[in-house]
Amino acid sequence: MDLATAHDGLRPLMFSIAYRMLGSVAEAEDIVQEAFLRMHRSTQETGEVENLDAYATTVTTRIAIDTLRSARHRREQYVGPWLPEPILVSDEDPAHRFELDETVSTAFLVLLESLTPVERAVFVLREVLGYDYEDIAPIVDKSATNCRQIFTRARKRIADGTPRFDPSRERRDQLASQFVAALSANDITGLERLLADDVVFVADGGGRAPAIQKPMLGAVAVTRFLLGLMRQGERFGVRLELSSANGQPAMLTRGADGALLGVIALDVDGGRIVRMHNVLNPDKLGHLGEVGDLFALLAER
Repeated sequence: MDLATAHDGLRPLMFSIAYRMLGSVAEAEDIVQEAFLRMHRSTQETGEVENLDAYATTVTTRIAIDTLRSARHRREQYVGPWLPEPILVSDEDPAHRFELDETVSTAFLVLLESLTPVERAVFVLREVLGYDYEDIAPIVDKSATNCRQIFTRARKRIADGTPRFDPSRERRDQLASQFVAALSANDITGLERLLADDVVFVADGGGRAPAIQKPMLGAVAVTRFLLGLMRQGERFGVRLELSSANGQPAMLTRGADGALLGVIALDVDGGRIVRMHNVLNPDKLGHLGEVGDLFALLAER
């Protein structure tokens, strides 16, 4: 099969690698486009490739490593906490319809940020795609033995931050529904019962939307904060909408006009919510449709 014919079939694979590497929809799309251009130029010179999936994986991963290295400085200068761009279950782009499992959850992608670009590539290729170390080695320009060591270290670091008791999808969705109901009903006791005692609330405004600059800790503090936001939001006509982001339950915050203001991903461990990641930066929401302006909304009111 030639590259032009395989284009649509390769895009989800390439996007899934690039997105896991960068946590950015826009950057992942740029990487996929650049990878296709390089592959096209190469196949014009050498002819058809025997294994297009492997070739696409190699080119995409190498570009993603280079992109991630250059992105490190930007993220160090980022205003407030950095969170990955959400992908909703309702996303209509065919390239974004790869399997949204735990390896693309917001919490998991945040953990991947602790890895170096090469560690992240080795981990994704081994853990997600199931590549052998002998196949990973030439992609990242390391020996197979080195790749095995890199993966072992990376997996241990990631495992230290992953949920101990991962509930079923049905249980996660049930908890999310109960959480929205309690929040809407101003049920303080109900909210605290659904939140872990050491729950963490993180917001990403990137300086482009009003957001807390440091993570908030504890069920009591987070409950009071959320109820305060709800009371303020009611005056603006803001509403919550249950959804799914990155394979996990989420809440979409919409203005009175329906424009998207934020996406709150819920991370569940056992029977309680342990982390909440609120993406408010409009630059990270544009691929999801019309985005509202929180600063303008607050100014008007």
